[in-house]
Amino acid sequence: MDFREPGAASAPPPLPYLADTLQVADATHLIATFGDSAGSEAAARADQYRDLGNHINFCRWRQIERLIVLLSIGRAVGTVH
Repeated sequence: MDFREPGAASAPPPLPYLADTLQVADATHLIATFGDSAGSEAAARADQYRDLGNHINFCRWRQIERLIVLLSIGRAVGTVH
């Protein structure tokens, strides 16, 4: 159920869990290589690992995909102090 008021802003994307800085480096590399399609590339890699039954790398690439989406927003997400 959606309990938001009609016309309320949509929810921000889920914040990624970053296990290490290598995930940020991978996201940066995908953005530099694929540009606007970087998120789709990360999703394709996640799907590939899911199909192989490798849940560790599936989750890793899904989080990288979320990070790429978050970086593409161009504004602060969440509470700003």
